[in-house]
Amino acid sequence: MTVTHDDVTFDWLGYATLRIETPDGFVAYLDPGRYGVLTGEWMPDTDDIAHPPGTDYDLKDGDLVCVTHNHHYDADGIQRVAHEDATVVIYDGVDAGSIDRDVLAVDELPHDVTRIETDEQLDLDSGSVRAVPAYNDPEGPHTNADGSPFHPEGFGCGYLLTLDGRSIFWPGDSDVLDEYENLGVSTSTSESTSLSVFVPPIGGSFTMDRREAADLAARFDPDLVLPIHYNTFDALETDSSAFAADVARRGIPVVLDEA
Repeated sequence: MTVTHDDVTFDWLGYATLRIETPDGFVAYLDPGRYGVLTGEWMPDTDDIAHPPGTDYDLKDGDLVCVTHNHHYDADGIQRVAHEDATVVIYDGVDAGSIDRDVLAVDELPHDVTRIETDEQLDLDSGSVRAVPAYNDPEGPHTNADGSPFHPEGFGCGYLLTLDGRSIFWPGDSDVLDEYENLGVSTSTSESTSLSVFVPPIGGSFTMDRREAADLAARFDPDLVLPIHYNTFDALETDSSAFAADVARRGIPVVLDEA
């Protein structure tokens, strides 16, 4: 299903993969691939779970591709979505050599790759890409058995995109962070540019869960909330309908793109 908001289209393709197209035809992808969502091999751990079906996806139409961290680095996925002249933005901490999967090294990708650090911004003809902090609180629940966070500070980032005048925030694999007050978008304690579309992970286990994401949505008060990064496998299973109801009760438009 394609979601259209303010003449921008959004397609959740599975896991953390989101396709965005602006009215002038500029196409951006966030965290493409993994778990067979772009190869047609994805199968849910639970029957009839709310998640887009895996598809053999190979459009190669992306002008911009953004990758947040090692867990979402999929060289094949990037090549399935990026056209030959695409700008590929990859967090500086992504290191194919430390990934326990067979992936192409970043410097071997056949694309123009820009490395980006937290709080760094890349300006584009159509807008900008800003890398924002993304991590798990070491004192919080999202930690390994030894107490280390699944996503330590500095391991990855989220992205605040400004495309054709619309702001879109994908937090990446993260807890809710105090640093979000400094994004330059409106929150309960700051007044700045309004957020057009908020795209939170709601699967929990390794990131904010649906309740925390709903609370964060209330703080941002965006024009639309579109959750992703849930129900891909057992550890990410959650009640997306309950999330949508929670957000809607707060007077915030919300949509589920699961078909």
